[in-house]
Amino acid sequence: MLKRILYIFLVFISIKAVGQRANSSPYSFFGIGQQYSSQTVEQASMGGIGVAFSDSYHLNLMNPAGNAHLRFATYTFGLTVNDLTIKDFSGSQSSTSTSLSYVNIGFPIGKNAGASFGLQPNTSVGYSLLNEVKDTDGEILELTRFYGIGGTNRVYGAFGMLLTKGFSVGVEAEYVFGKTENSVLSQRANVSLGTNNTEETILRGSGLKIGMQYQKEVSNKLMLNFGVTMKLENKLKTNGLAHLYSSLSGAPRDTISSITINGKIVSPIKTGLGVGLGKTGKWYAGLEYEFQDALSIQGSLLSESTSYAYGNSNKLSLGGFYLPKSNSISNYWDRVTYRAGLRFEKTGLLVSKTSVVGDFTEINDFGISFGLGLPMGKKLSNLNLGIEYGTKGSTANNLIQEKYFNFRLSLSLNDSWFIKREID
Repeated sequence: MLKRILYIFLVFISIKAVGQRANSSPYSFFGIGQQYSSQTVEQASMGGIGVAFSDSYHLNLMNPAGNAHLRFATYTFGLTVNDLTIKDFSGSQSSTSTSLSYVNIGFPIGKNAGASFGLQPNTSVGYSLLNEVKDTDGEILELTRFYGIGGTNRVYGAFGMLLTKGFSVGVEAEYVFGKTENSVLSQRANVSLGTNNTEETILRGSGLKIGMQYQKEVSNKLMLNFGVTMKLENKLKTNGLAHLYSSLSGAPRDTISSITINGKIVSPIKTGLGVGLGKTGKWYAGLEYEFQDALSIQGSLLSESTSYAYGNSNKLSLGGFYLPKSNSISNYWDRVTYRAGLRFEKTGLLVSKTSVVGDFTEINDFGISFGLGLPMGKKLSNLNLGIEYGTKGSTANNLIQEKYFNFRLSLSLNDSWFIKREID
C-alpha cells in the first residue's frame, strides 16, 4: 500500500518537474529542441538497448511488446544529473543541470499480457547564445542574443501480449504536448533602440508505435532474442504568436509587427532492429540499430534559416549485463547486476556557420555507459545507478563540441497485485 501511495505522489510532482526540465545544450536552439530517447536507466546503462530484450520485473520503454513479459507490478522513476562542457575555437564553459527523466508504472494482465503507462520529457529547449559582429579594429558593431526555453513532454500507454511461446507483440499510443519560447535580441552600436523578435509556440500531437519480440531457447537456458519496433509517421502541430518589438536596454518598447504561427513538424517512420544472446538470469549481450528519414519542420518563423537542415538519422547500440549469482546469500555483490554499453548516433541535424549554401556539418553523438543494479531487501525491487560519458558535435567549421557526463538514478519497486489471499 505504501508503494502505491508513493507512486501516486511521484506522478503529481513529476508533472511539474518534467515540464521544467533543465537543459543548456546550444544544439537545443534548432527545431523544437534536443530529442530525448525513451529508455530506462537500466537500458541507458547498456548503451540504449531494449528493442530485443525484456524481463519480468523491469519495464521496457523501448518496445511495447516487452509488456507481455511482466509478472510483477512495477513502479519506477528516474533522475538525471547532466554535467556539460561546451567548447569552440575561442574557449569553453561548463554547466550542471538536474532533472526528472520519467515516472512509469506497469503491471501484468493475466499470464500472457501486460500494460504500462507514464510521463516523460520528449524534447527540451534551453540555450543562451551571444553573437558579436566587429569591425577591422575589433570594435563591436552589433550584438545579437539568442535565448530559448521550454520543450515538450509525452504521456503514453502501452500494451503487450504473448501470441505463442516466445513470440509477443505490442502497441504504444502517446500524446505529446508542450510550449517553447524563443527570442532574438539585436542591438547596433550608436543606435538607441534595438529589436527583439520573440516566438511563443504551443505544440500538440500524437503518435503510435508497434513492436514485436521473439525469444528462442537454443540450449539449456541460453536464449536467442530478436526484436523490431516501428514508430509510425506522426505530425506535431504548432500554434502561437511571433512578435517584433523595438527595445530599449533589452526591454520591449513598441510593437512593430505581430504574426500568427500555424505549422507542423512531420516525423517519418522510425524503425528499430535488435538481436541478442543471453543466459536467463545470468548475462545478456545485444546489438541494436535504429534509423529514420529526415524530419520536416514547417511554419516556425525563427526556425526558418539557412544555417541548419535535417538529414537521415541512425543509431547503433551495443551493450549487455552480467549477474554473478542472483540467489547468493553470503555475498551481496554477487546479486548486483553489472551493465555496460556504447552507442554511436547520427542525430540527423546538419549545421552550418558559413555563408555557403549547403555547407553543412553533421552533428554526431557518441557515448559509453556503465551501470549497477543494486537489489533492495529480499524482493526484486532495486536501485539502479548509471554513468555515461560522451561527446556531441565538433569544433570543425567554427561550430561547438559538447562533452557531457550523465549520472542517472532510478528506483524500481516491484509488488504483486490481484493475488487472492488465503486465511488458514
